[in-house]
Amino acid sequence: MEYRRVKDQVNGSLRLTAAGPLDSLRRPPISVTETFDDLSQKDIESLGGRSLSSANPIAAAIAGLSSAGGAKGKSSWKLKSVVTLALTLLTSSQAILIVWSKRAGKYEYSVTTANFSVEALKCLLSLAALFRTWNRHGVTDDNRLTTSFDEVSVYPIPAVLYMVKNLLQYYIFAYVDAPAYQILKNLNIISTGVLYRIILKKKLSEIQWAAFVLLCAGCTTAQLNPSSDHVLQTPFQGWMMAIVMALLSGFAGVYTEAIIKKRPSRNINVQNFWLYIFGVLFNLVAICVQDYDAVMNKGFFHGYSFITVLMILNHALSGIAVSMVMKYADNIVKVYSTSVAMLLTAVVSVFLFGFHLSLAFFLGSTVVSVSVYLHSIGKLQPQK
Repeated sequence: MEYRRVKDQVNGSLRLTAAGPLDSLRRPPISVTETFDDLSQKDIESLGGRSLSSANPIAAAIAGLSSAGGAKGKSSWKLKSVVTLALTLLTSSQAILIVWSKRAGKYEYSVTTANFSVEALKCLLSLAALFRTWNRHGVTDDNRLTTSFDEVSVYPIPAVLYMVKNLLQYYIFAYVDAPAYQILKNLNIISTGVLYRIILKKKLSEIQWAAFVLLCAGCTTAQLNPSSDHVLQTPFQGWMMAIVMALLSGFAGVYTEAIIKKRPSRNINVQNFWLYIFGVLFNLVAICVQDYDAVMNKGFFHGYSFITVLMILNHALSGIAVSMVMKYADNIVKVYSTSVAMLLTAVVSVFLFGFHLSLAFFLGSTVVSVSVYLHSIGKLQPQK
């Protein structure tokens, strides 16, 4: 007996008909209609009493694919949820941990050693990911650590930019609090967008340009201080440091993306490893220049507390979380994490540091969240 499978183009169902080689011996055709979900749940009995899974391997395969597709969808949803939650918690706790690590308004540890520890931990995490890749797929030209001078010579520039930016984030808290920092660091969206246009020649849509203006308005609104003679809560020095950090972060990010996309087949962990190696070297120089005496007399980890260790882990894992978002989720996840992180930082700061959650801050953070969302959805679509 031979079975033919016909797909109904109207309702997307399967129709199974029995066909014999002789018309005189052909029995009346039997058609059974089932949806794909039904096929994955039960068998259709054939004329000979055998189930569809044994009589028609193709239909059985479709049933298996249907079940696998559902399981894969649930797994993907769970992974996105975990990544979103991780990035939100890491982003919101970043500024809080830096402020919390201070004692009597100052850092008892050397910020250069903390920055060095972050880069070293990132380097170790990249190596661990590479070992896992080597065990699974072996060593190839794209994932081996050995490289040429031309390839590795481009990493010092973004490494030194990231080092200066990361050191500045410790000193900016002399002028701003944790919630204000979460608001102001969104200025790097503007610097990144403008540098994309200048360096990578990528056009920005009108919506994105409008989002930049809205972002500036939101940051300013969040810093309004109606209860004081000063119009803005953040002093001029804090604004200048925030702008410098935004420029450094934007330029380093655009430059790093250009490096990565220059050789897209190269394993991302190899590229990160070399970037972090130069970060370690530059931070080692910063230790010798700024905190050499303190480290030699008091030790490398002098002044470290449990909060300091958590802060270092947070900074290292934040980079991993962003990479996972790029690979497993989408840009909306980053927008959601940024918006929720601003609110969480403000709420936690109320209890830990006595932060006053004003109407101006709430309205400003709302405007910033909307502008970030508009920037993410306002990308120019490629013309077909």
